[in-house]
Amino acid sequence: MKGNPIYIRGVGYHPFGRWADVPLKTLAATAALAALDDAGLGVRDLQAAFCANAYAGLLNNQESIRGETWLRGIGVGGIPVVNVENACASGSTAVHLASLAIASGAYDTVLVLGAEKMFVGDTGRTLAALANSADTEVMGNIGLQFSAVDAIRVREMMEEEDVGEEAFAWVTVKNHDHAASNPIAQYRKPLTMDQVRDSRMIADPIRLLMCSAISDGAAALVLSSTPGRGGVRVRASALTSSPWRLDDATPGPTLAARAAYAQAGVGPSDLSLAEVHDAVSPAELMHYRELELCGPGEVAKLVAEKATAIGGRLPVNTSGGLNSRGHPVGATGVAQLIELALQLRGDAGARQVPGARLAMAHNSGGWVGEDPAVSAVHILEKTQ
Repeated sequence: MKGNPIYIRGVGYHPFGRWADVPLKTLAATAALAALDDAGLGVRDLQAAFCANAYAGLLNNQESIRGETWLRGIGVGGIPVVNVENACASGSTAVHLASLAIASGAYDTVLVLGAEKMFVGDTGRTLAALANSADTEVMGNIGLQFSAVDAIRVREMMEEEDVGEEAFAWVTVKNHDHAASNPIAQYRKPLTMDQVRDSRMIADPIRLLMCSAISDGAAALVLSSTPGRGGVRVRASALTSSPWRLDDATPGPTLAARAAYAQAGVGPSDLSLAEVHDAVSPAELMHYRELELCGPGEVAKLVAEKATAIGGRLPVNTSGGLNSRGHPVGATGVAQLIELALQLRGDAGARQVPGARLAMAHNSGGWVGEDPAVSAVHILEKTQ
């Protein structure tokens, strides 16, 4: 990015999962304090905070000043607190805004915090909240929910690529294997191909174990113009909205990826690893093409080579992805960057990608027209 350098100086989280008795404020505070501790800083060192959440108004009865209420209890006050809501890409949008603020010279050290509490004792209420992250006049009138939209997109890919049930089961199993060593992950138990294939059909060809689950959790980053351990730098931060397809048939994630590659001065072949938005696990295969990690017609080859598993030439979703790491919506985009930062620092433990130097995160949210309403791509670099 142009302007002052932006580094990830600290990372922190509250594990993702079902935390029925833990308030949203506690989830958020846990992640924020952990990130400050990792950065070796205190609350008085922060000059601003960008706080991401999608559904607290609908699910937790807190609107408007969510970040201020989260941070008050840990002694943060007086500084600007910016509340960010942008569907499943709320967290990565907050990172984008915070990065711009540092690059501009407005601030030197800021907190980015994403948190969501989706277990509220009423699954129907949570699913209804999720459905509101689309054009409700359009989607409501035709009775479609996100699982149905994803199923349509997956079927379109099946017509263009030589992939099917075996590939969908494999990518699900792969990401659960990755999550087994991730302490933030909601699901850390490996799956078998048969377990995935035998799980209940949700929207053909998507089965239950291919879907990300309802989740509580929080994730935080301290961004700074001063390097932290490993010198993990934000090389690119790109944000796009759903394109007007009459003008351009290029998907929104592709537009964001191309903008990020241009900012960083790199290409897909330069990447060491990637985190992508697999709200349903077969979507990861679509993103291989959309993010130009492979060309049209090459998805089956990546699967056959197991190229995107740890040990392959381009590991994808080493965290476990949304499918098994979990998807507390406001925290997801931030959690992706935590994984990349840990990998680039060499702190990822059993799931470490050897020699990782350059990494990409892709996060999408909502639905408008023929695309995600918002697509975000970040590229991080190890500089030390």
